[in-house]
Amino acid sequence: MHRLRTCAARLRPLTASQAAQTVGQQRPITVTSTGGKRTFQPIRCYTAPVASEPFLNGTSSNYVEEMYYAWLENPKSVHKSWDVFFRNANAGAPPGAAYQSPLGLSAASSLVAPQLSSLVGAQPNVEKLVEDHLAVQSLIRAYQIRGHHVAQLDPLGIMDADLDSCVPTDIITSSDKLGEELTLRNRPPLRVFSAPPRWLEESLKRYRTMAYCQHIGVEFMFINDLDQCQWIRQKFETPGVMQFTLEEKRTLLARMVRSTRFEEFLQKKWSAEKRFGLEGCESLIPALKTIIDKSSENGVENVIMGMPHRGRLNVLANVIRKELEQIFCQFDSKLEAADEGSGDVKYHLGMYHRRINRVTDRNITLSLVANPSHLEAVDPVVQGKTKADQFYCGDTDGKRVMSILLHGDAAFAGQGIVYETFHLSDLPSYTTHGTVHVVVNNQIGFTTDPRMARSSPYPTDVARVVNAPIFHVNADDPEAVIYVCKVAAEWRATFHKDVVVDLVTDRRHLEFPMFTQPLMYKQIKKQKPVLQKYAEKLIAEGAVSRQEYEEEIAKYDKICEEAYARSKDEKILHIKHWLDSPWPGFFTLDGQPKSMSCPSTGLTEDNLNHIGQAASSVPVEDFTIHGGLSRILKGRAEMVKNRMVDWALGEYMAFGSLLKEGIHIRLSGQDVERGTFSHRHHVLHDQNVDKRTCIPMNHLSPDQAPYTVCNSSLSEYGVLGFELGFAMASPNALILWEAQFGDFQNTAQCIIDQFICAGQAKWVRQNGIVLLLPHGMEGMGPEHSSARPERFLQMCNDDPDVLPVRRTHRAVISERCLIIFTPKSLLRHPEARSSFDEMLPGTHFQRLIPEVGVAAERPEAVKRLIFCTGKVYYELTKERKSRGLEDTVAISRIEQLSPFPFDQVKAETERFPNADLVWCQEEHKNQGYYDYVKPRIRTTTQKAKPVWYAGRDPAAAPATGNKNTHLIELRRFLDTAFHLDAFRDQQ
Repeated sequence: MHRLRTCAARLRPLTASQAAQTVGQQRPITVTSTGGKRTFQPIRCYTAPVASEPFLNGTSSNYVEEMYYAWLENPKSVHKSWDVFFRNANAGAPPGAAYQSPLGLSAASSLVAPQLSSLVGAQPNVEKLVEDHLAVQSLIRAYQIRGHHVAQLDPLGIMDADLDSCVPTDIITSSDKLGEELTLRNRPPLRVFSAPPRWLEESLKRYRTMAYCQHIGVEFMFINDLDQCQWIRQKFETPGVMQFTLEEKRTLLARMVRSTRFEEFLQKKWSAEKRFGLEGCESLIPALKTIIDKSSENGVENVIMGMPHRGRLNVLANVIRKELEQIFCQFDSKLEAADEGSGDVKYHLGMYHRRINRVTDRNITLSLVANPSHLEAVDPVVQGKTKADQFYCGDTDGKRVMSILLHGDAAFAGQGIVYETFHLSDLPSYTTHGTVHVVVNNQIGFTTDPRMARSSPYPTDVARVVNAPIFHVNADDPEAVIYVCKVAAEWRATFHKDVVVDLVTDRRHLEFPMFTQPLMYKQIKKQKPVLQKYAEKLIAEGAVSRQEYEEEIAKYDKICEEAYARSKDEKILHIKHWLDSPWPGFFTLDGQPKSMSCPSTGLTEDNLNHIGQAASSVPVEDFTIHGGLSRILKGRAEMVKNRMVDWALGEYMAFGSLLKEGIHIRLSGQDVERGTFSHRHHVLHDQNVDKRTCIPMNHLSPDQAPYTVCNSSLSEYGVLGFELGFAMASPNALILWEAQFGDFQNTAQCIIDQFICAGQAKWVRQNGIVLLLPHGMEGMGPEHSSARPERFLQMCNDDPDVLPVRRTHRAVISERCLIIFTPKSLLRHPEARSSFDEMLPGTHFQRLIPEVGVAAERPEAVKRLIFCTGKVYYELTKERKSRGLEDTVAISRIEQLSPFPFDQVKAETERFPNADLVWCQEEHKNQGYYDYVKPRIRTTTQKAKPVWYAGRDPAAAPATGNKNTHLIELRRFLDTAFHLDAFRDQQ
C-alpha cells in the first residue's frame, strides 16, 4: 500500500472525453478490507491515471486508496488503465513505472511487472513529466496553504498582518522560474480551476494575482473536511467570481457614503465627545449589510448581533436603522434621565428592530445586544439569546435565526471568553448552527503594538480550534470585502458552522497617537479616505458620474441635518427605546400594567404523588439502570409514600409542577444531569446500551413543556453568559445555571457584575435567570466552601438605614434574577426534609422561618434570639439541644436575604422582647452576611438593641484547608453563640 500511494501521488484523472468512457462504471462500491467494511461514492478520479497532468486542485491520493479497495473486490469496477496500474503496483513495480499510457490499453492490459523496464525505456520523458507536474502540484498547494502570508492586506502598506515579513520558501520567486521551464518544455494544460484549460503561466498568475495573494488571504487548508475545502476553492479559484453588477456597485457606494458621512457628521457636531467612531473601517457597514442581505435571501428571519463599542453608533444607525434623532439626542448634555435606572453611555446601548430588508423584500428582525466595556463579554450572551430564539420558534438547524459577532483584533486574540464561546459552537445543547464573526482588525490594541499583544501570527487564530475558515481582507478594498462577506454568509447557510471575516484596517482617530505609533500615524495622515478611493474608481469605470456621487452625499447629509433638528425636541432619556430584548405582553394585561402578587406555591396531593412517582421510576421499557441508582429511586419512592421530601425530591416537585403548567425549564452547568454530589439523577443511563438515556421528567404528561437538562463544557464565564442570553429571550421560562461548587462563579464574575446585577439599572433589562451555587463550610478547603454571598449582597440596592413603608397597592410586576446558595451536606441530612403538608395548596414561600419550638411557647422567657441562614441552623439546633437551652434560646432562619424581610424580622424581634439579638454565621466575619444584615436588623429595632456577632474571625481566605482547624473554629463560634455572657465580656 505504501508503494501504491507513492506511485499514485504522481497521477491525475483523464480529460473530460476520456472520463466519459467510464461513466457507466461509476456506482457506489462497498468493500471489506483489513480496515473494516467501507462504502465509497465514485468520483471523477475513478477515470484513468494520466501522467501528463497533475492532480485536480491539489487533491491528495486518498481517492486512489478508495479505488484500490474497490479494485480488490472487483477489478472491473475501475477504468482499464487503473486495473493495469494496480496490478503492476501489486507486482512490485517501482514508483512511476506502474503507470501505463491509456493509448494502448488492449496491449497494456497484458503487461506484467517483468516487462515494465523495456516499456519505460521506450518512454524516456515519463519520469521527467511526473517530476515536473509534481512540482507544479506542490506549488499550487503552497498558494492554497500559505498564500495568505504574502497577500496585500494592510491598507497602509507598512505592516504584515501575520507579523512576519518573510515569504514562505515554497512560493518564492522560483515559482516563476518553474513556470518558464515547464512552459518552454511542453506547455501542459492545467485544470486548476473549474473552467476551460489554461496555460500554466496563466494559472500560476491567477493564484498570485486573484485567488490568494492580493487583497484577500484565505486560511482554510487546515479544515479536515474535503467537501468544505473544495467548496472554498471553488469560491476563490473560479475565474470571474468577483464580478459585480452595476447595481451592486452603486449600492455599495451608497452604503459607503452613509457609513462615512455619519461619522463625519458626528465629528463635526460633537468633536469633543467620546463616541468610538468607525473611521478607518467604514467598509464594516456594507460588510454587515451584505451578510444580512445574503442571509435573508437564504431564509434567515432573525439576526442577533453583539459588538464592542467601536462603530456601534454607526451600526445602530445604518444597519439596525435606529432613528437618527434618538442617537443624536444622546449627545445633549442637558438631557434628563428618566426614573428607569442609572442608564449607560450611548456606545454601550442595544436595540431591537423589525423591518423590511430592502434587497430581499422580506421581513427581518435585527437585535444588537447591549454590552459593557468588557469587550468580548457579550459573545456568549448573544449565542444564548440566539439559541433561545431558535428553540422557541422551532428552528432546529439554524435556518431562520442566526448570530453575528463583531470583535476587535486585540480583544479577539487576548480574551479567553472568545475561546470559551467558540468551544460551545458545536456542543449539542449550545450550538447556534454557525456564527459569522467579523473582526475589525485595527492592527493595534489602543496603543499596544500587535507584536506585544499576541503570540499567534493572526488575531483570528483562535478560530482554527473549531475548523472555522478565516477570510482576511484589505478593508480599503470594498469590493473584496463584499465578496468575502457573501462567501461567509453562504458558508454559514451551507455548512451551519462558524466563519471569520478579518477586516484588516487602521484606526484613524487615536488619542495622542504619535506618542507610541509615529510611523503608522504618519502613514494614516497620507491615506485617502476609502470612500474617496472607491468613488474615483467607479467614476473612472463609468459606473457612476461625479454628479451622482455628490448627490448621494448631499442626500444623506440632509437626512442627518433634519434628524439633528428633530433631536432638539427630546428632553428626557427613555432607556426603553434602547431595549435589545423586549417581552411583548408580559408587563401588561388588557392594556393595563400587571401587578405583582404572591400566589400560593402549593400543589395538590395528587400532583405531588404523580411527580414523586415519576421521580422514583424509569418510564422506558427494557432500560437497565445502575444498581446504586435503583436504591436511590427506591428511597425516593419510600419518601413519597411517607409524604416527605428531601432537597433533590423537592427540586423535582418544583420542576415537574412547572413543566405540567407549560413552563419550559433549562438546567445547565457542569455535571448537572447527575448532580455534582450525586443527588439529582435527572438523566438516566442504560447500563447495557452506550449513550442510551432517559429523562423521566419529560414523561410527566402529554401536554407538558419540554425539560432541557445539559451538562456543559468546563466553563463558567462562557456558559453563564450563554444561559443569561437564553433567559433574555423569554420571561415565560425557568433558566437555571448551577456551578459545580459555588466559588466557581469567580471566573464568571464579569457576567454577574456587568449583566446580572447591573443589567436592569443600565439597560432596563429584566432577567429571571437562577443561579444555583453550592455553599457551606464543611472542611473542604478554601476553594470548595464559599459561594461568596457577600459579593452578591453588596450589589443589592435596598437602603439598610430606611425601613420600607408598607404599600397599600401592589407593586408593578418585575422579573429578577435569583441567587440560591444551595446546600451540600444537607442534601442527605436526616433533618433537612419537609412534609407534604408544607407543600399543599395555600402554602407560600417563607421569607423568614420563625422559631416554632419550645421557646415559642413562652417568648417572654427567651434570653437570646439568634438569626441565621443556611446550614448553620442545623448545627445550632443540635448544640442548643445538647446544652438544654431550648426554652431560653430562639433560632430564626432568614431565607430571603434580599430584598431584606424587614417586616418579618421586626415581628420576630417584637415576639421576643427580652432577648439579646445575635447574628450567627459559619463564614468569617468579613465575609458572608454579617455586614449586610446587621444594619438592617438594627433599623427594624430602631437601633434599640445591638446585634452581636457569632462566627469565625476575619480572614483573607474563605476557609481553612486543615480539617482539625475547621472543627476548632466551629466549636469556638458555637460556644460564643450560646455563652450568655460572651458578648458582655467582649464589650
